Amino acid sequence: MKHLGMSNSGRNNSGNAGSAKYPRVLTNGDAGKPLALRPRAAMAVALVAGLATLGTAGIAHADATLDKIKQRGKLVVGVDGASPPFGLLDPATGKVGGFQADLGADIAKRLGVTLETVPVTASTRVQFLQAGKVDLLIANIQWTQERSEILSYAPTPYNLVGGAAMVSKKSGIKRWEDLKGKVACVSQGSNFAKPLQDTYGAVVKGLRNIPESLLALKGGSCDASVHIQPALYETLHGPSAGQWNDFELATQDQLIPSPTVIWTRRNEADTRALVDGVIRDWLTTGLLVQAAERYGVPADYLKQATARAHAGQFDSAPPEANAKP
Repeated sequence: MKHLGMSNSGRNNSGNAGSAKYPRVLTNGDAGKPLALRPRAAMAVALVAGLATLGTAGIAHADATLDKIKQRGKLVVGVDGASPPFGLLDPATGKVGGFQADLGADIAKRLGVTLETVPVTASTRVQFLQAGKVDLLIANIQWTQERSEILSYAPTPYNLVGGAAMVSKKSGIKRWEDLKGKVACVSQGSNFAKPLQDTYGAVVKGLRNIPESLLALKGGSCDASVHIQPALYETLHGPSAGQWNDFELATQDQLIPSPTVIWTRRNEADTRALVDGVIRDWLTTGLLVQAAERYGVPADYLKQATARAHAGQFDSAPPEANAKP
């Protein structure tokens, strides 16, 4: 089992989400553990073993989510909402489309049902999934040890994303180390909070979402707005870039690049296996790269993962943790 490069610095020194090299999955504590390359045969054995467990000792614990989806004729997916480049709001309908919605639509099509998307936030997404308000979470929710103790997930990532710090050009902040003693605004529940505080000595302030964090940055109540790199890059270079001429990304080094996975409820082995098979098919067929390029989502990691898939190798998030008591 081949592991990608590791470092204890808490950041990725390979540059932005677009490095031609394999992404270095760096760590601060448990967040951002390495992706493992798994041969197709090993993945197949693992999948068969999992289904065998369902078919024998685990029958009573097999989830009924797929049956419920088919009975209601609808797959309900939690997405990030209007958060370019991953989600785009259609002013005419008020509905959210884009990269994440397209992925959900493909799963729904394979199940022979329609798709309903439900916008989620950092403070509602876990609650919505656990309460059954959504069947899956296809959002920018990276793997962390803590999340894996309360939720389950398809192990094959559909992206690899790290954090960036948006700052005033006059701030003098050029490195993560420059945030020591400074206020860093993050979304509530962000996996960036721990390394910012523990590794770099920042004063972390949790806000509801990225727009609120950016307003706080512009208003001067935080020194840096720290969120996933693609979203902040879109802010600085997208349609609203003119509003942010006085701001920049402090560094191209990404904070704890981590696997982005599709989340399910605990003890839903059949849903988990189905979704994982779909993700591997997306990689094999190139669908993920096509969808990313359609919406301006950085695709270099996806191109690398697709090339490995063609060679029968798939990245994997770390193994599922024991359930939190």
